[in-house]
Amino acid sequence: MRQRCFELLEQSARTSAAKLKYFRLAYGAAGGFGEQVSIDEPKAVIETLAADAKRVQLRWQVAAPTLSKSAAKVMLNLAHIGLDALVRGGTLDIGVEERDDVTEIVVRATGPKIAFDPTIGDALGGRLDPAELSGRTAPAHLLSLIAERSGGQIQTHAEGDALLLGATLPHVD
Repeated sequence: MRQRCFELLEQSARTSAAKLKYFRLAYGAAGGFGEQVSIDEPKAVIETLAADAKRVQLRWQVAAPTLSKSAAKVMLNLAHIGLDALVRGGTLDIGVEERDDVTEIVVRATGPKIAFDPTIGDALGGRLDPAELSGRTAPAHLLSLIAERSGGQIQTHAEGDALLLGATLPHVD
């Protein structure tokens, strides 16, 4: 019994540390003073959050060793929204492709009973009145502002057992 208590405390500490790192990367300075963030940091955070979500398989298609801070924030938040949608488990696919002038981010959550609040989709698309923002929609609204500021966009599509979240972020000089 005592050993099990220590295991639970250790798991709780790991989860708390991952959430703290998530908030730092997703909303804070994100990896220091440089313009680029190593993909290893956000990837490790998402892997820890997915492991805590239970019954979620995580698949990566990210070749770039670094991302801009804006792209890292968008990827982290879209992945978190995707994880939240997988209430009964499933698969979370994360893809990032960097081309000459744009970063494309795609997060696909598939599983039984996808739970996606349409107001989050409205906030991601910049269609939610700021007066209607809540604790659940504010991060999505922030992503909308990040995309808008760089001349990019965020799109969502929820249907049946799948949720697709995508962002295009032009590189800003």
